[in-house]
Amino acid sequence: MSGEQLKTPESRHPGRWWHALADGRIQCDLCPRDCKLHEGQRGACFVRMNEGGEMLLTTWGRSSGFCIDPIEKKPLNHFYPGSSILSFGTAGCNLACKFCQNWDISKSKDMDRLMDHATPAAIAEAAVRHGARSVAYTYNDPIIFAEYAIDTALACRERGVFNVAVTAGYIHADPGREFFSVMDAANVDLKGFSEDFYLRQCGAHLQPVLDTLAWIHHESDCWLEITTLLIPGLNDSDAELRALTAWVARELGPDVPLHFTAFHPDWKMQETPATPPETLTKARRIALDQGLHHVYTGNVHDPAGGTTHCSRCARPLIVRDWYEIRDYALTPAGHCPDCGTPLAGRFGNWTTPFGARRIPVRLGRD
Repeated sequence: MSGEQLKTPESRHPGRWWHALADGRIQCDLCPRDCKLHEGQRGACFVRMNEGGEMLLTTWGRSSGFCIDPIEKKPLNHFYPGSSILSFGTAGCNLACKFCQNWDISKSKDMDRLMDHATPAAIAEAAVRHGARSVAYTYNDPIIFAEYAIDTALACRERGVFNVAVTAGYIHADPGREFFSVMDAANVDLKGFSEDFYLRQCGAHLQPVLDTLAWIHHESDCWLEITTLLIPGLNDSDAELRALTAWVARELGPDVPLHFTAFHPDWKMQETPATPPETLTKARRIALDQGLHHVYTGNVHDPAGGTTHCSRCARPLIVRDWYEIRDYALTPAGHCPDCGTPLAGRFGNWTTPFGARRIPVRLGRD
């Protein structure tokens, strides 16, 4: 690893999307939190700070780790199925979800966790070297390291590597347009479908996420899939599921894939029970009844809930068992071989699938 690719233990990089306030503070304009920061103070995300009256991103070039994963793990079922993806994240988050399943990274206030250092060019080169078709900005929310993610996405595009954001979509419109314009696909967490749930469980608001979803789908070239983690007693009622799935069908259309995944006790919800498989089955049925074509279940063993069907003739097109693809019947153009109906998504020539492997990758070290 060359010296150019390594960064200092806490890389201070100029931050964007902020403005100065009359009282000497600065306001972050990246996300709807609108954090107003005194000198030396960090935002709620912990990684954006006021230093010398300017916004700095403290995690540029630093990661909590790199791994090669299957694309289905993001989860993305309609974006080059079976391909591999180089995944990485940093630290911090701009939401405060009590049920966070990656809390050791997203809630970390310890920058010493960020042991892997790499420039955008180094990440793009690693993806090419390892045969990864895409790079995923994941583990924690890439919105809070948007400058680093955008720089990396541009470097990846120069090398023919796709970019994938795994995010909660909590971002203002102007930076959101720039961020998603360099992403080829996104899986957005729609945490629930009530303002009360977002306020009490995430410390955030619902409407900005809905605005992000609508903009991605209608105004960008970024392929969109949605994930909702179902938590017993909090966001899994029939009424809320009907409202959520009706909104997706009405505002985004029936071809946007929706993933319902199972919660397991974690972070500040250690006493909340895990999601029963039958809850996911119920949610999938409600979504299908609302007219959605592609509804999946996750974090449980459910081959039926992992299979992609033709929206017209119902032929199984992609049969999955966890992250393994057992059968793939799509034509190279992404059409059903029986009736010719195109499957919504991004597809190409089918090759041997990557499978369920997880391969750690080191790009740099102090």
